Amino acid sequence: MTNPASQPTVQLLDEAAGGQPLSFPPGFLWGAATAAYQIEGAAAEGGRTPSIWDTFSRTPGRTVEGHTGDVACDHYHRFRDDVRLMAELGLKTYRFSVSWPRIQPGGSGRANQEGLDFYRRLVDELLENDIEPWLTLYHWDLPQPLEDAGGWPARDTASRFAEYAALTHTALGDRVRYWTTLNEPWCSAFLGYGSGVHAPGRSNGAEAVRAGHHLMLGHGLAVQAMRAARPDHEYGITLNLYAVSPQHDTAADLDAARRIDGLANRFFLDPVLRGEYPADVVADLREVTDFGHVHDGDLAVIATPLDVLGINYYSRHVVAAPVEGVEPEPYWRAASNWPGSEQVRFVTRGVPVTDMGWEIDAPGLVETLERVHREYPEVPLAVTENGAAFVDEVVDGAVHDPDRVAYFDAHLRACHQAIASGVPLRGYFAWSLMDNFEWAWGYTKRFGMIYVDYDSQLRIPKSSARWYADVIRRNGLAAE
Repeated sequence: MTNPASQPTVQLLDEAAGGQPLSFPPGFLWGAATAAYQIEGAAAEGGRTPSIWDTFSRTPGRTVEGHTGDVACDHYHRFRDDVRLMAELGLKTYRFSVSWPRIQPGGSGRANQEGLDFYRRLVDELLENDIEPWLTLYHWDLPQPLEDAGGWPARDTASRFAEYAALTHTALGDRVRYWTTLNEPWCSAFLGYGSGVHAPGRSNGAEAVRAGHHLMLGHGLAVQAMRAARPDHEYGITLNLYAVSPQHDTAADLDAARRIDGLANRFFLDPVLRGEYPADVVADLREVTDFGHVHDGDLAVIATPLDVLGINYYSRHVVAAPVEGVEPEPYWRAASNWPGSEQVRFVTRGVPVTDMGWEIDAPGLVETLERVHREYPEVPLAVTENGAAFVDEVVDGAVHDPDRVAYFDAHLRACHQAIASGVPLRGYFAWSLMDNFEWAWGYTKRFGMIYVDYDSQLRIPKSSARWYADVIRRNGLAAE
């Protein structure tokens, strides 16, 4: 497999680079993104109680080297310094998530004012630095008592989520305009309840499908509750979408691609944007579930109109039909990530990969954005996560990451191409602002534009941060 370090580096934007820059539309939202459990720390401070990720990460064998988010980047205590770094980058907007068990310990009842006060201080600091807050209500940290009561496979969790959303919106709605309900419900459902490689670590295909439905139901209920209070705000959901390709142009491989596209993309896009499940996906899942958990009226709630759809894009899936005696790729060997399609093989092509082993495929972002624009009802889009993990080292007090710069540059060119083709793309959020707790990988994978020394909590902006700051300043990219 080609080493990503062999890719050419990308120049900082400068007239000396020659040519005219690729300009983005006026008012394009340049941002960066994080998630609460990955950066906040202070796991038992300010009235916060355990989430499923606290329980999961403290269970031996669940995370690399037993890493937890107990301290993480200590953002809870250092948020003012972190906002200062955002301002130095010139960020126009910052996408962050709030911790459900920090705001509503136990997952029900009155809001914890101490937890809300932390987010009030964070939002005020952002606004004082002319950075638009973009708030995500759920980035995977379900309060542990709700998991004990059944978790997302239980229908009641959708109602509890809507109540939590309304509490948070009432407290912060005077400061925050942009609201995202869920981040990547595919991961919550199929990694959390299917393969069990994410919290809460359960492995049951039927539960994963039910979890996916109830996540979307909670999304719809939450949007309805928040919009009733403040119709002038912007409400949406963030889905992790993939370009999906067959390895060969054969009927069997084409069907494998259809199956994975169905579970990865259309299982969520179709209910949210069309108010229906794809018939072929329902058929694929007939031996997993009878869809009895879908009640009359659910799909109308799930399809509550959006003001913006967030798309997280990292890579392409290339798949093939099963071959006797050939095992799937190791990462996908946990078969119930894909209930009903466990035998589909995920294949690699020998192209450059990130430190996560994910293939680098910027054209897939164009394909994904154009596909959503072409095949679904019109809705404004934002790339709410896009980035790459690489092995970063501090040398003489600095961190040079040309591979990450190359990754960002290629994917921003993809965004520009999509806009030129008519896609209503309003913003781009680099993942991530800083290195952080990378879920089951712990602290062994670095996605940040800002290097974090986890022992000292020293922050060091990488060369990608300086490059991105220049992109923001110019609102564009150098000509190729």
